[in-house]
Formats: sequence, C-alpha cells, structure tokens
Amino acid sequence: MADDYYATLGVGRTASDEEIQTAYRQLARQYHPDLNPDDAKAKKKFQEVQNAFEVLNDSKKREMYDRYGSAYESVGPGGPGPAPGPGGVPPWANSGGSGPGVDINIEDLFGGGGGGFSDLFKNFGQRGKRTTRRAAPTRGSNIDYELTVPFTTAVLGGEAQIAVQLPEGRTETIQVKIPVGIEDGKKIRLRGQGNPSPNGGPDGDLMIKITAAPHPHFRRQGKRLDVRVPITLAEAIAGAKIDLPTPHGTITLTVPPGTSSGAKLRLKGQGVKSAKGAAGDLFAELQIVLPKNIGKEDREQLETIAAKYAENPRTELKW
Repeated sequence: MADDYYATLGVGRTASDEEIQTAYRQLARQYHPDLNPDDAKAKKKFQEVQNAFEVLNDSKKREMYDRYGSAYESVGPGGPGPAPGPGGVPPWANSGGSGPGVDINIEDLFGGGGGGFSDLFKNFGQRGKRTTRRAAPTRGSNIDYELTVPFTTAVLGGEAQIAVQLPEGRTETIQVKIPVGIEDGKKIRLRGQGNPSPNGGPDGDLMIKITAAPHPHFRRQGKRLDVRVPITLAEAIAGAKIDLPTPHGTITLTVPPGTSSGAKLRLKGQGVKSAKGAAGDLFAELQIVLPKNIGKEDREQLETIAAKYAENPRTELKW
C-alpha cells in the first residue's frame, strides 16, 4: 500500500481507538507548525499524521482502508471491479458488447440517437459520485492546573513559573503573570497552551486555578484586609502613634488615649487594590499586651488604680 497510516502513527494494525488517539496527540504536539515554525519537514509530517488519523479514527474509513489500502476512496461499495485488459481496457470493451459472449450494440438500446447513451453515463456518474464530508475542526481539550502563590503575590500581583506535563510526556516551563488583587479560587486562562486538536482545530487552553497561601498576621475578605496590632498598656492608656506595615508601605497609626483591646481602626484605601474599582480598606484591631513578669510593687499600683476606677466591663454580657 502506498501510504501506511498505521506506520505513520506508529501503532499496530490491531491498535484500539484509544491507542490511535494517544499516538496522534503525541505526534501532533511534536510536529505542530506553531512549535516548529521554520521546519518544512515537521509541517509535512504534521499533515501526514493528520491524514492518517482522519482515516483510522473513523471506523468506516478504517474498515475500507484495511481492505483496499490508501486508494480505498476510489473503490465502489461492491469492492474493486474486474481486472482490465491490455492498456487498461476491460477485455470485452473492444468487441462493442456489454460483456463476454454478448454481441449487442449499446447504441441500439437508445434508438441510435446517441442522446440516451450520453444521458445514461451522465446519470450514472452523478449516482456514482461519493460525497466525502470532513468533520469540522474541534478545539483541543483544556489542561487544568492548580497554583498556590504567596499571600502578598495575590494582593500585589507578580509572576510565577509552572511546569506543565504535556501529552507526549515532555515537561514545559511556562511563565504566568499574576494580576493585582486576584481572589482565592479564581482562574487564569492561557489561550492555546492546552492540548492539541485531534483534527486540525485550535489548541485548547491552560486553565490555572489560583490558591493564596495564608499570611501569619493579615486576613482577607474580598478587597478588605484585617490585621491584629499589638500595643502596650502605656500606649493604650496614654495614646500613641505607632508604625503599621501595609501592602502599600508603612503608615503611622494613631492610637487614641484609653483604648481597649478589640477596638478597630479603619484605614481607607489601605486594603486590596485591583485593576477595576477603588481599593478596599484595612481594619486594624488593637490588642493590649501586658508586660511579662510584672513586679510586686507595680502590680499593687495597678490594683490601686483599678480600685479607684471600679467598673464591671461585663455588665452587658448575657446568654
């Protein structure tokens, strides 16, 4: 046979549909023109692989190919005709008959006018035409990938490298741009970086699901950021100005005098920014941290102060 489609795909003649599809995906990726832009041999090989897969992936075409070879499309439904004589002419054609031992002039069947003769073969040709419809090209399947990025990268944006396992077993390193303010669970689409099409259509996409790693101090809700800020007893009583790190730089936070633990200060526009809309806010929750190993004299002074300002902070605490 002129073209051995099985050899082109590198599979045996008893290969299953799954084996044929797997072999095709590997070869299509290897010889794809986009990956070999200046390689004429690769382009030719890619076309051969496409042709072979189109036949072997279709059960009817494959059956005809197995019976008659790569010239199967020229064979009618009943199989090949009788062997031709010298010069490619059937043995009975020179006698003017319709077959061996038959001496009938075919023109006589139509009154000798010739019109019927030509019409017969015209109609026969129309009935004998085979219309071959090619399946519309389909997109290759997408590749799903999960990527965990640092909390700060999800808020501020950045870049990351990922290693994608391709169908033919090769690993490809891809640079991914992380947009500013991307939320946990969102997906980034890289067009044309997925699996190749099985029949000449566009490649699929690479779908990257982003997971943000937790931060030891900050928490995020959409564009809102929350952070717990430790302050000393003296800062809580007398008030103070303290430095507070934020995603956009260190700012000065004013602690009002007489601040209790749990008080929240709202900092507008210091939360998560994004490509669209205004930035979120940052909420700083103040937490009083008592000194370690307070001496007896200091403890007595605190007790004296507490007795002077006797209050029950739990009067409104109910079940």
